[in-house]
Amino acid sequence: MKKYAFVAITLLSLIVASCNQKTEESSEKTEVAEILFPEKAKNLNIYEVNIRQYTPEGTIKAFQSHLSRLHAMGVDILWIMPVQPISEKNRKGSLGSYYSIQDYTAVNPNFGTVGDFRALVAEAHERGMYVILDWVANHTGFDHEWTTIEGYHNTDSLGNVTWPAGTDWTDVADLNYENQEMRQAMIEEMKWWVTETDLDGFRCDVAGEVPNDFWKAAIDSLQATKNVFMLAEWDEPEMHNAGFHMTYGWGPHHWMNETAKGHFDVDSLEVLMTGDIERYGKEPFRMMFTTNHDENSWNGTVFERFGEGHKAWAVWAFTVRGMPLIYGGQEAGLDERLLFFEKDTIDFKSIPHQGFYTKLLSLKHENEALANGEFGGPAQFIADNNSNVTSFKRSVEGNEVYVIINLSNEAQNVRYASTDLSGSYKDYFSDKEVAFVEGSDITLAPFEYYVFTN
Repeated sequence: MKKYAFVAITLLSLIVASCNQKTEESSEKTEVAEILFPEKAKNLNIYEVNIRQYTPEGTIKAFQSHLSRLHAMGVDILWIMPVQPISEKNRKGSLGSYYSIQDYTAVNPNFGTVGDFRALVAEAHERGMYVILDWVANHTGFDHEWTTIEGYHNTDSLGNVTWPAGTDWTDVADLNYENQEMRQAMIEEMKWWVTETDLDGFRCDVAGEVPNDFWKAAIDSLQATKNVFMLAEWDEPEMHNAGFHMTYGWGPHHWMNETAKGHFDVDSLEVLMTGDIERYGKEPFRMMFTTNHDENSWNGTVFERFGEGHKAWAVWAFTVRGMPLIYGGQEAGLDERLLFFEKDTIDFKSIPHQGFYTKLLSLKHENEALANGEFGGPAQFIADNNSNVTSFKRSVEGNEVYVIINLSNEAQNVRYASTDLSGSYKDYFSDKEVAFVEGSDITLAPFEYYVFTN
């Protein structure tokens, strides 16, 4: 009996050991490498938040009450404009510019506390959203403590701290990037937000005015702390060499404005976009938009610049290339230029365009062809024999999206060769069936657009 018992126990041990080994092997096989930025953001969009103007209270807590709505709308990345205390010395207006920083590692008491910001980030993370903070590395306010440290700022012949040369930014003090101690201090201030609030990255103001070797060192240091997403407010390919994932599509945006004014035709806009793809390559993310805080305050609302075509132009910006940006209030039909240095609340009593932007964000999420950077397909423009209409296709791994937009305020006829577009399609927005056959004309109403997906 003992012999058989010994054999049974031995067999049982072997079976358990084998099971354990298989479990460990299975565990190893199921381990999946963490997806990092930029791939983590390949299908994402970005939404800019102006805390001061977003709610009547103008606080972080008051804005946080909108997170549920924005999450339902499909917003992925929240870009929060600067929340730090604003300098009082040389202040413009009664409240000053968000970009005149008095203290990098504090929160403007008018907006709330660091704890409030931390709570905002935490809830955003719970909802699967990311938060990046506007970062002003080019300059500080004139009463920032660094102005008392010799060599941290640029000075004139009399030793007086100066504002950035060639600008009218008289409320900000120009930083001296020849000073290595200042550079390291700046990096530590950025890391503070990542470690103290679990921030997901930064939108870097006038990034091209700061040396690229600084950005390389700063981004390397930040990435060693946490995988973060980095957006440069600049339109030069070299910014990506420093580690930025996304740059501003300023060139395409300004061309959009001029095309809407009738200064250029749509064919030239298509040529510009083809050039942008060639200039940057497929890998970098490009941020596309019809408005942002600068455009709204200084150059006009989307209604001033695009008129009745504001939705048609939004479809263009959301589908032609890169990551789309929504400026907080667009969904509410923001029809005024928000004051930059004063309190000027966005009216969210009604949100007439939220359904439209929700649909656009869903389009982005559902179609790999529209993914950002190298993960999506580049726009392939289709001949339509009309310089007021844009027609293009984006495709990747079997997913295809066709876009046709009349970017004029008059009805337009288009004709496609059978090899470009043929068959019957259902429009993503209206569910309208549209048939294309060789030699047939299609008429588009003023600012009408079609998006076909498979």
